[in-house]
Amino acid sequence: MIRIAPAGRFLAVAAAASLALTACGGGGDTAAQQTTSAAPSSSAPAAQTDAAKGDGTLTIGTVLPQTGSLAFLGPPEFAGVDQAVKEINDAGGVLGKPVTKIHTDSGDTTTNVASQSVDKLIAQKTDAIIGAASSSVSESIIDKVTGAGVVQFSPANTSDKFTTLSDQGLYFRTAPPDKLQGRVLGDLIAADGNDTIGILAMQDSYGSGLADQVTKTAEAAGASVVERVDYDPKAAEFSADVAKIKAKNPKAVVLIGFEEGAKVIQELVKQGLTSDKVKWYMVDGNMSNTNYLKMPKSTLKGVKGTIPGAEAPEDFRKKLLEIDPKLEDFTYAAESYDATILIALAAEAAKDDSGKSIAAKLPEVSKGGEKCKTFKECADLLKAGKDIDYDGISGPIEFNDAGDPAVATIGVYQYGEDNKYASKALEYRTGNIEG
Repeated sequence: MIRIAPAGRFLAVAAAASLALTACGGGGDTAAQQTTSAAPSSSAPAAQTDAAKGDGTLTIGTVLPQTGSLAFLGPPEFAGVDQAVKEINDAGGVLGKPVTKIHTDSGDTTTNVASQSVDKLIAQKTDAIIGAASSSVSESIIDKVTGAGVVQFSPANTSDKFTTLSDQGLYFRTAPPDKLQGRVLGDLIAADGNDTIGILAMQDSYGSGLADQVTKTAEAAGASVVERVDYDPKAAEFSADVAKIKAKNPKAVVLIGFEEGAKVIQELVKQGLTSDKVKWYMVDGNMSNTNYLKMPKSTLKGVKGTIPGAEAPEDFRKKLLEIDPKLEDFTYAAESYDATILIALAAEAAKDDSGKSIAAKLPEVSKGGEKCKTFKECADLLKAGKDIDYDGISGPIEFNDAGDPAVATIGVYQYGEDNKYASKALEYRTGNIEG
């Protein structure tokens, strides 16, 4: 189990829970936008034969949310990719050529947008696809992507399913599995003195997986889940779901979902389960600085939530704001940036841009060699014949055999009176992870 102890009261530091992991087995479509920047679980597959080599130009596509229930995550993810490609090309590109990027929409599970986007990217000879953000969307396209010999690299998938899913060694992610976020959240809830808990979780692999782990961890810590409701995220309203929770009078309510979480919160307020009477806890899928701004002031005051990944450093945020001045959220920006850098470094290490060659080198460039923190620094070491270990903005990253990060960070954040979560909040640190 994870034992979490607060490192102090409201500290002026990023909320982060650093986790050392063992390597274990676990709408409408928008036109693709192509931008070519100016020049300056299974183990990885075997290296490719000459006949299977790439065309010499690394092409990175994205299947990320421009529309749908996770659209608020799109802007920081796109910005992270754009910043990485800029730095890569400013440093001379990959294999002596500029990297090409092609942005497409993932939509959500109510549409077929992601599949159509993948078709476009494969037709344009994309070597690696960054996305999707939604675990369920990624599940719907993974066979098509990996079946085409293309790397699928998600900056935000957290479903535990991907640890054991058949992927031909071509699936990777910079976000840690949900069992880790669930453990941190479950221990946080119990540590806050909540011995009775109600859970409202969206009905899909993401919602169910997180709810299961929160339940397991919180109950191991002595709390009791008195009611759990797995709801249809496409429902028009959630009065009956919230009523089931209210009937059990829990001290804490866990909200696990996406954009529809705003409707769930409105119903909680309507039925008297306000955040000043019942403690609310949220997760990365509904932690947003834009989704709740129209609600009355202090609706979310004091609400805590978890987001996988280290907090984006201030200088990195400034760079992203130069790319997209309208950014309000930075969730998964660092993971998207790191995914792009790692793909480029793997292609450089393989001296080939094909998907399978990239996948074969991704574990190598993420661990075991000389430490480096930028594309240029790492690429220069590779050109000098050195083995490298890229440590990214989102954390150390080191991939295990399943393509999961073997070391991860979970941030704990808290909302203020303005219905935005603070970039700096109470810090929690984890002890050892068992199992």
